[in-house]
Amino acid sequence: MSPRRNRIQKSEDRESAAPMGGSLRRVESYRGEDWVVQTVAGTAGRYYRCPGCDQEIPPGVGHVVAWPDHSSGVDDRRHWHRACWGARERRGSNLLRGRGAPKY
Repeated sequence: MSPRRNRIQKSEDRESAAPMGGSLRRVESYRGEDWVVQTVAGTAGRYYRCPGCDQEIPPGVGHVVAWPDHSSGVDDRRHWHRACWGARERRGSNLLRGRGAPKY
């Protein structure tokens, strides 16, 4: 059996495969709104709080960042586990936080 041939992609093929600077960005519907969803590698070195399960996303873990399509601010972005974002419609919001608790 001969080895697989590694072909170099043309520049226009690479741009269509990974738009927006190398990360995958798409628009999905959630709670009657359009949300921009971007897959990230998690290399920022920060901890994030997933709104789906209220657990931390440690640095180095790939996850999803989502924000309303009509918004352009950083404050509206939420970092989700990939599985939590996929199950967002099936999961109820059962977050019971006190008034002084951080929202992350």
